[in-house]
Amino acid sequence: METPALRAALLAWYDAGARDLPWRAGPGSAARADPYRVWLSEVMLQQTTVPHATPYFLAFTRRWPTVSALAAEADGEVMAAWAGLGYYARARNLLACARAVAADHGGVFPDTEEGLRALPGVGAYTAAAVAAIAFDREANVVDGNVERVMARLFAVEAPLPDAKPELKRLAGELVTADRPGDWAQALMDLGATVCRPKAPLCDRCPVSRFCAGFAQGDAETFPRKTKKADRPRRFGVAYLLTRGGEVALVRRPPKGLLGGMLGLPTSDWRATPWMDEEAEAAAPASAKWKDAGEIDHVFTHFALTLRVFRAEGAMEAEWTAREGLGALPSVFLKAARKGLGASFETLA
Repeated sequence: METPALRAALLAWYDAGARDLPWRAGPGSAARADPYRVWLSEVMLQQTTVPHATPYFLAFTRRWPTVSALAAEADGEVMAAWAGLGYYARARNLLACARAVAADHGGVFPDTEEGLRALPGVGAYTAAAVAAIAFDREANVVDGNVERVMARLFAVEAPLPDAKPELKRLAGELVTADRPGDWAQALMDLGATVCRPKAPLCDRCPVSRFCAGFAQGDAETFPRKTKKADRPRRFGVAYLLTRGGEVALVRRPPKGLLGGMLGLPTSDWRATPWMDEEAEAAAPASAKWKDAGEIDHVFTHFALTLRVFRAEGAMEAEWTAREGLGALPSVFLKAARKGLGASFETLA
């Protein structure tokens, strides 16, 4: 591999057409990117896309322009603002990290990988990304895009996830002290816009002449992947209790899936379907419950089928106008739409 030539080609491509993203300082900028904004964007971008995460990033930074401002906010406010980004443990870790930076570091992020790794909820990838992009440290930043680029550049035959250590090693061999932040972002941009999972644009790739996968004519088949096991399925019941134009919401326990989020009351989620009698017995309030149908939702490790029961009644809850249900986590938003039917069509 001609490392200097490859690096020069990719950095020139990045300089000419880097994506304009609100957390970036821009290629070759004399001013480094704000560590708070880099960290926030990296947390948001885990398991989601740039178009989906960007409005959330802009809303967060308008409301909480500094890490200290975020640290001072109430848990419920941050969790509500996070709704729709999924993987809610990240929101809890976000607050824990912000509070550690504010309390233990005077509101200033550590500027090394080691210091960043010591913060709550900051893993190896996020520490490397912030160190490289915000502080121009010589860090090896490897996400899914970079893994794909490495697998194709070097035609790595080992399948994922077993190939991860090798792909990280290969990526590390291309990192130097010259512009490590721009290098990391150039690789990310290449993977996101050109070296795509499907139908890679090899004819537009600035480093195709160095790519073993391209030379073999089968770049799209990399990285190799081990067949995933089928997700197990769980079953539950969601209870849509209305009071005129309001819906009863409850806050879920702080630990576990969707922890700390507002949602519809539910039964336990288990491996077997709920029968009518069981569902009514587990209801959070005495009312004339009616079956409104069911919805399916896929989490990372399992698929969920929720039956939706609806009634008019009263219970101790956080009563929320229907117009405010759009901020619910997506599984509860689906259930609310199913339960409310046509009366909800114009509200979220």
